[in-house]
Amino acid sequence: MQATVLSKQSPVDILTFLPNFTIMQKSSTVHYPISELIRSRRSIRHFSHQPLEQDKIGSLFEATRWAPSSTNEQPWFYIYATKEQPELWNKIYDCLNEGNKIWAKDAPLLIVSMARKKFTRYSVENAHAIYDLGGANSFLSIQAVELGLQVRQMAGFNLQKLNEVLNIPVEYELSVVIAVGYPGDPENLPENLRLRELAPRERYIQEEFVMNKTF
Repeated sequence: MQATVLSKQSPVDILTFLPNFTIMQKSSTVHYPISELIRSRRSIRHFSHQPLEQDKIGSLFEATRWAPSSTNEQPWFYIYATKEQPELWNKIYDCLNEGNKIWAKDAPLLIVSMARKKFTRYSVENAHAIYDLGGANSFLSIQAVELGLQVRQMAGFNLQKLNEVLNIPVEYELSVVIAVGYPGDPENLPENLRLRELAPRERYIQEEFVMNKTF
């Protein structure tokens, strides 16, 4: 049986070979006016060793207070550690995947985000808790830009280990670990990560995810 060689095929041939493959258009251009804070936000991997001021840390969490949530439940909860708290910082860091440890070792602030599973007033599951936590994390990320900081959120960590080392109650569901700091020098990253940091930011164009009609 002759093997199929994809490397010499044209794009059309590849699409024929993979009928379910969908091409979605991206662009690095901002097509409509948006806030400068949103334009300036990055998910960086290059952090400075500069410590974070406590009042700036307070501002990050103050921003989450004012995020919208279902019935104003505010189900988010955070545990944070700075490098000035090495025992707690290392507990969080040691739970990260090896690929994240390569660059997160320089982050002066690590935050563990989680959501309370049930409503406080109804004793039933809050189906929107993780959604609301995501909104709060977005507020935190934008506030970070306002303060001259940047944020990178990570799903790459050992969920079971992090639950254990932080003794997370069963009432809470872990979401992402967040690295925060002042931008550093991407030249200090390994070559593969440096190239990714310096590549243009691209996003799917609106036509790929917005419609003014039914499906």
